[in-house]
Amino acid sequence: MEILIVGFVLGFLGSLHCIGMCGPIAFALPLKNSSVGYRIIGALTYNFGRIVTYSLLGFVFGFFGQGIKTASSQQFLSILIGSILILGVLIPSKWLNNLSPTSIVYQQIAFVKQKLGALLKSSSLHNLWFIGFLNGFLPCGLVYTAIGSAIALGDVYKSIWFMAAFGLGTLPLMFLATQLASVVSVSIRNKIRKLFPILIIIIGVLFILRGLNLNIPYISPKINVERPFVQDC
Repeated sequence: MEILIVGFVLGFLGSLHCIGMCGPIAFALPLKNSSVGYRIIGALTYNFGRIVTYSLLGFVFGFFGQGIKTASSQQFLSILIGSILILGVLIPSKWLNNLSPTSIVYQQIAFVKQKLGALLKSSSLHNLWFIGFLNGFLPCGLVYTAIGSAIALGDVYKSIWFMAAFGLGTLPLMFLATQLASVVSVSIRNKIRKLFPILIIIIGVLFILRGLNLNIPYISPKINVERPFVQDC
């Protein structure tokens, strides 16, 4: 239950970022001329597609985390993920831009965007679901944060449930985005985006504290070395 709550809260708080970054896709859904009932069903279908993708990512990356069987490895991974999250915020963007991804990654992103463009021309429920499904694969710092958390759980099933709860956490605001597409201005979305780095730094610090094994209940619980997935709170 704790895993589900953490995943949901991360998704809910981080969905402020979703409105700024992924919101344009939600705003562009071909639902503006539909009835109120169909807009609601269409928005839920789109978001369900995203949640399916996040759950799938939890399944894939959960296997990697499950391969980590020692307490020391768990601690190192938690500190590493936390450090990467914080550095990703603090390092100037122009430095990160010099670390260009490979052409294969560019091609995959271009392919997804091309498919999204074609799907946005139709308001069928099948298209709306697939738009959400593809949306989940687009580069997103918030999703990367959730994936890092899922890996650190060290269990594939927990990772799946965590990512599903994360997706559900993003649902309320993303659903509203599809219903209020004409209300939320670009300036408001840009202001919301500025809050996201603060959230990422907080999460990064929590990851590092957890890895330091300081015996602080819930924040940095003592890891049982003999049974690394059983933590003494």
